[in-house]
Amino acid sequence: MLEIIKSVNAVVNNFIWGVPAMICIIGVGLLLSVRTKFLQIRKFPYAMKSTIGKIFDKKDASDGAMTPFQAVCTALAGTVGTGNIAGVAGAIAIGGPGAVFWMWISALLGMCTKFSEVTLAVHFREKNAVGDWVGGPMYYIQNGLKKHWHWLAVLFALFGVLTVFGTGNATQVNTITTAINSALLNFNIIPESATKITNLIIGIIVAVMVAMILLGGVKRIGRVTERLIPFMALLYIVLAFGVIILNIDRVPGVFYSIVDGAFHPASVTGGIVGSFFLSMKKGVARGIFSNEAGLGTGSIAHACADTGEPVKQGMFGIFEVFTDTILICTLTAMVILCSGVSVGYGADAGAELTISGFTATYGNWISVFTAIALCCFAFSTIIGWGLYGARCMEYLSSEKWVKPFMVVYALVAIVGATMDLGMLWSIAETFNGLMAIPNLIALFLLSGTVVKLVKDYFARHHK
Repeated sequence: MLEIIKSVNAVVNNFIWGVPAMICIIGVGLLLSVRTKFLQIRKFPYAMKSTIGKIFDKKDASDGAMTPFQAVCTALAGTVGTGNIAGVAGAIAIGGPGAVFWMWISALLGMCTKFSEVTLAVHFREKNAVGDWVGGPMYYIQNGLKKHWHWLAVLFALFGVLTVFGTGNATQVNTITTAINSALLNFNIIPESATKITNLIIGIIVAVMVAMILLGGVKRIGRVTERLIPFMALLYIVLAFGVIILNIDRVPGVFYSIVDGAFHPASVTGGIVGSFFLSMKKGVARGIFSNEAGLGTGSIAHACADTGEPVKQGMFGIFEVFTDTILICTLTAMVILCSGVSVGYGADAGAELTISGFTATYGNWISVFTAIALCCFAFSTIIGWGLYGARCMEYLSSEKWVKPFMVVYALVAIVGATMDLGMLWSIAETFNGLMAIPNLIALFLLSGTVVKLVKDYFARHHK
């Protein structure tokens, strides 16, 4: 039975992330970029000023909402996760260093894609029965498109509910247990035989923490993420920059391998990765897996923001993709490639490859800090995706089913901690692709609305 599931998933995954998906993801990103006159480049300084400047804005949000900065932290909680560590490692191992180049290209277009998603989510959002702001792809499809397109909203929400248990929870908890056990074993605190018990304990602790935060509502989610995300990102960035500085002599060669490997992967990987398309596919797929530009999920968090300006909130979408992929994913790639660790090209790899890059530079003691960073990355993703799943469940049923969903979602952490997840990463990637389809169709159809909102905003503000 397991082999049948693997085979079916492989066929579906290869189709979804094949040529049609590349054309759709890159095509929609290019269309939005052209129609907004490459707003992500023209207005990049304004986007940074409008977003980074909000870090010190401590104003309270109204009931049922988050501050704009809490909204972006919640969205970053969903995007800055194990995809930045395990996903990048896997992309390099399977697609070669050139996959990083295609991550950059997808991120450049993805900035405009995510800007459009956030802008539309805030513009077409609505209040639910308890007075909370709700929005996202299902709402901008329902409120922005004609009735004969509304089935796309149901499809997105359905795939969303199915995806969050794997992508947002089980795989993340598994990363937490791997990180903690790695640190405990490195220092001989526990024997190998005790890892199953520690996994169960970790799973129960995570489940309780997730339930407490999610059941506290959007304001509690916002408060947790605005504290966790800056700490997590700063710790990881400092450690990664340290690896680069200590191996500064290798940096020119690494950048050459990334650019050359994008077009001639065989010359960099010794012929093991010889397909230009494979390098491109893995770079784009893992880039999207990490920054979620095209999936529409991050816009669900932004719809909760206490703001009256959709375009201004949309600038956070540009900031997110830049932070997630151009900054953090690139640093992960540099850690792996600068450290000199052996990359087993042609075979998938995960967080262990990134961790080995840190330990090769700093020594085994750094496993404590990488464990903390990995736990923060993974836990923040669980919280962010918990909100996404709750909103999708609410759209499909009603608000009364949200709390039972959150309880079940929290309990999945125990399953994720105690099971061998093997192919779950591949299944999660497949569902991510399925979620992207209805969202990309909606973005294509609503591109004119994005252009109109952008023109109106900048005409009023003269920025």
